[in-house]
Amino acid sequence: KNVTPENGQYKILGWDAVGKVIATGEDCEHFAIGDTVWYAGDLTRQGTNAEYHLVDERIVGKKPRTLSNAEAAAVPLTAITAWELLFDRLGLEKVSTSNTSSNECLLIIGAAGGVGSILTQLAVKLTNVVVIGTASRTTTQNWVKNLGADYVLDHSQNLAEELARINRENVTHVISLTHTDQHYSAIVDMLAPQGKLALIDDPKVPLDMMQLKQKSISLHWEFMFTRSMFTTTDMIEQHNLLNELGELIDSGVIKTTLGEHYGTISAANLKRAHADIETGKTIGKIVLEGF
Repeated sequence: KNVTPENGQYKILGWDAVGKVIATGEDCEHFAIGDTVWYAGDLTRQGTNAEYHLVDERIVGKKPRTLSNAEAAAVPLTAITAWELLFDRLGLEKVSTSNTSSNECLLIIGAAGGVGSILTQLAVKLTNVVVIGTASRTTTQNWVKNLGADYVLDHSQNLAEELARINRENVTHVISLTHTDQHYSAIVDMLAPQGKLALIDDPKVPLDMMQLKQKSISLHWEFMFTRSMFTTTDMIEQHNLLNELGELIDSGVIKTTLGEHYGTISAANLKRAHADIETGKTIGKIVLEGF
């Protein structure tokens, strides 16, 4: 079937982006032509694997001054997801100084990936919870340690035994970023009564919600496209958090999660990037730049 832009059936992929504003709509309030911006796109519009892109300013922030375009492009989607997980879904308190004497403890399953890499940093730097990350290989475990996690567990092993290894009986919060269905029973066992579970992946089998009842565990889904997809009244919060995150990066509190730079945006490089992501073994984010 012939698919053309005219019949509206083609789809451009790509979410994270850094670019320069070349035109603005008449209602634009936050940006001017020439501004360099970063954002994570909108499922209801075409993606960012293109030279030109139209985006709502309410989900756009000013690019950090201290990062290159490639370094900045690695951050928005995962950072929005991580920020919303911590502060909107789990309701953790954002603090100005780190103090891990808190009774709260957060377990991040899949802490070396794109979301996990920025989530670990935000949890360590902006909350007082004890942060435990999981990773299954020496390289990824070292990556998570370098991001500041208090402990690193191996999620390819029995998680209950791994938790006991660091002398903890339970955790108060869990963020599961991958293979939630595989770890679900262990997560329920590890969570303290009245604990909170948040997830972003798509479990291949239905999760048994009844397992959460006895402990009064609450379940929270995070989908960073919700605000833009439904044009929620608080959609501007993604603009605000991206600007705040940019300031944290420029002040040296948070660092980019760029893992690999695969060169220009071309069909061959896009295929390579997607293939590597599908292995589930990438560290941080893969970035392409220019045409």
